Amino acid sequence: MSVPAGPGHPDVPLPTPAADPGAPPPSGLRRAIAPLGQPAYRRLAIALVLSTFAGGVWAIAIVWEVIRFGGGPGQLSLVATAGTLGVVLAALLGGVVADRVPQKLILLAVAGLETLGMALAAALSALDRDGPWPLAVITFGLGVAMAFYYPAYSAWLPSLVPAEQLQAVNGFEGMIRPGLHQAIGPAVAGAVVAALNPAAAMTIAVIASALGLLALATVPRTAVRRDLTDTQDHAVGAVLRDLREAVRYLVTTSWLFATLVFASLMILVMMGPLEVLIPFLIKDHLGGGPRDHSYLLAAFGVGAALGSLVMAARPMPRHYLTSMILMWGAACLPFALIATTDHMAVVVASGLVMGVLFGAPQVIWGTLLQRRVPSHMLGRVASLDFFVSIALMPASMALAGPVSHVIGLHNTFFIAALAPIVFAIAAIVLPGLMRDEVAHPIDLGRDDSPAQTAGVSDDNQVTRP
Repeated sequence: MSVPAGPGHPDVPLPTPAADPGAPPPSGLRRAIAPLGQPAYRRLAIALVLSTFAGGVWAIAIVWEVIRFGGGPGQLSLVATAGTLGVVLAALLGGVVADRVPQKLILLAVAGLETLGMALAAALSALDRDGPWPLAVITFGLGVAMAFYYPAYSAWLPSLVPAEQLQAVNGFEGMIRPGLHQAIGPAVAGAVVAALNPAAAMTIAVIASALGLLALATVPRTAVRRDLTDTQDHAVGAVLRDLREAVRYLVTTSWLFATLVFASLMILVMMGPLEVLIPFLIKDHLGGGPRDHSYLLAAFGVGAALGSLVMAARPMPRHYLTSMILMWGAACLPFALIATTDHMAVVVASGLVMGVLFGAPQVIWGTLLQRRVPSHMLGRVASLDFFVSIALMPASMALAGPVSHVIGLHNTFFIAALAPIVFAIAAIVLPGLMRDEVAHPIDLGRDDSPAQTAGVSDDNQVTRP
């Protein structure tokens, strides 16, 4: 059960004052970095930076470790699939735990498991005792850890920062994750692998992960914002009951259900072309190679960071659901340009635009979950969101190749470009999302936000002295 917080108890609401009601809200860059003024979040941000950097280094180091011991695409696929399988199998359970256990304890356990897993892989590599199966077991464990990380982290944030700063938090994180995980981390790993070996790169990831664990340990612990005194279920029964409650909420909440259905369909038609077909288009139609592909991925990451930063510096759009879904739908339109151009520079520029239009609405989405989902089920809804987001990725990647052989590479890209905007319009019109966003305004730029009086759930906010 959740013990009521009080003086002397470790689960004490943080004394994080809301903004001065008489002061104008910050704007521009000041709005984007305002959450760093909260000591608790500043420590959590340091932990996030270190763990994200470690993940970027690890992603490259593990690939070259497979190559080092003579593995090929089959062995690398085994290792990568094991990690994905770990995430999928544990995703829903992670949300249940996040709504029952103090989120700091979950994140500490995740960080500890990640550090130990990376350290074991580095030791096996240094001793030349690893192989595809030991690495597959390690990546499976890291995948399970990741499944617990996202819902716990999402459910914890509203306890650490004022509600009006949640959009800035999501924007800040949307900015640093692509930069560290897709650019700086891989660049450092590549240089270290080239100069030394994969074990040395893994060691850097271990050190960064361990430092992130230490930073995380300094963040004050907060109580679970849920009353668990009324449940008498056994463990399995409690898990099933919690999952049923979350699924029922998802299905009966129109804005949430419509967005997740749209996102699932969008991922189904665009993820395969993005991850599987673009390398072949670059190679066979543009005469490019791995370096050109890396430029595209880097442009996408930079675009996502820029889009997140811009959204963090701006107030929440009045028509937040419409803006979010239309941006996601429009983000796929550059596929049509990629399919028809003969210039690699156009492909890279298209990747930049796609990154901006994917990154900006992700900030809105994270903020909506933390503002409109009741606090006692935020972890479970976040895990359902995570599960839905990854569930159709393997299917999209598996279908991309066969579909392109049947209808042609360029036609496949055209479908990936146009179908999401059709899905977006349907997701907005059919469930009446424009009426919903008008009836439930969220203005995170003013302290007199009408959210509570308009019916938006404010359960995510804790009372601050």
